[in-house]
Amino acid sequence: MGGKCPHRKVKKRRFSHKTSRRSKFLLKGDDMVYQEIMKQAEMGDVKQLPQDEDLPGMGQFYCLHCDRYFANDDVRADHYKSKAHKKKVKQMAGPAPHTQLDADLAAGMGMPDNGPKLMSM
Repeated sequence: MGGKCPHRKVKKRRFSHKTSRRSKFLLKGDDMVYQEIMKQAEMGDVKQLPQDEDLPGMGQFYCLHCDRYFANDDVRADHYKSKAHKKKVKQMAGPAPHTQLDADLAAGMGMPDNGPKLMSM
């Protein structure tokens, strides 16, 4: 009678599959994306993306706000209509997101304050 649950392996595989997929597509942080958007706004021109065989759509269909590549232009156009993209655009249009320097300063790990410099002889 008894024995192992037949579904146990399937559940483990599903969990490990998700974590491996998640680590495969690491996204940039909001502060990095914000810097790229500001840099592109300063330059004013949109340059052609280099072709990369490892990326979907040869790396030609990219959403700067969400840091995602798409297989073709239709999929990217559908993404532009999505709720997640619109929220990201609204977030990036607001104030600059926090950076690692802000976090370090808030934790008291910033530059040391040794007081005013004295005259040296």
